[in-house]
Amino acid sequence: MIGIECIASYVPSGRIDNTDADLLAKFEINEDFVLSKIGVRQRAVKASDEDTSDLACRALEALLARASLSAAAIDVLIVVTQNPDRNLPHVAALVHGKLQLAAHCAAFDVGLGCSGYVYGLSILQGFMLANGLQRGVLITADPYSKIVHPDDKNTALLFGDAATATLMGPEPVLAVGPYAFGTEGAAHEALACHDGQLSMNGRQVFNFAATRVAPHILALLERAGWDKTAVDAYLLHQGSKYIVDTICTRLGATQDQKRLGLLNVGNTVSSSIPLLLEQELNNPAACKLVLSGFGVGLSWASCLCERKETPE
Repeated sequence: MIGIECIASYVPSGRIDNTDADLLAKFEINEDFVLSKIGVRQRAVKASDEDTSDLACRALEALLARASLSAAAIDVLIVVTQNPDRNLPHVAALVHGKLQLAAHCAAFDVGLGCSGYVYGLSILQGFMLANGLQRGVLITADPYSKIVHPDDKNTALLFGDAATATLMGPEPVLAVGPYAFGTEGAAHEALACHDGQLSMNGRQVFNFAATRVAPHILALLERAGWDKTAVDAYLLHQGSKYIVDTICTRLGATQDQKRLGLLNVGNTVSSSIPLLLEQELNNPAACKLVLSGFGVGLSWASCLCERKETPE
């Protein structure tokens, strides 16, 4: 069995305060709206001299330390990002070189956004099983501060920067699967980047997530034979507080099953789910977890995770 063994993260120390009086006046909103709808009091922002690969390296360094693992032991490295350092080479190659991973280590990027963590877990797990590999790492690093315009009300108060690193191997804390995926490619312009600047139709993206995600999760639970009352936590992409609340309501989730983690970091795109999962990994009460990401594409992806008391 290949599953999740360890998770670590890097969140830059820089913060932008969404409740700053000048910022509220600029966008003609109040603090209650920021906290109750967006759900982001502070946005994490990378330093000006940090790029995507730097965030990724910091997360991987934290993972290697936490897992007491040598960089040479990594057989495959996947980086989920839509905002690389530059077009060529891929971020995974930059991380591979900076941290001196072994020559036998496969390294490649996956160009997905908010659904990317779940897609990445499936890709990494399948790649490892298909090729008989023992240790694989999935990194998420998608600093949207590179493409968000500070005057864009639809995006400027929402996104934060972070990176995570997930170790998959044969002695998992969490087994992963089954998975389910979906795409609504005809609506891709609802969340897109043009000439280096992000644009978002907030209403369209909200309607997409509100209608697609809950039925998708419920169908996956039914396929796996899980009763929704047995779910210990729903780890949803942290698009905004309002969308997480809406999906959880449509799932019939209790307050104990809902997780929110964007208050002091923001929507960290593909890193939002693993930031939540990092907190649950060593929580023995978190035995059955649902992961679901949704966004750019428009795409969505979900999977189930179950705690393993003894490795198989």
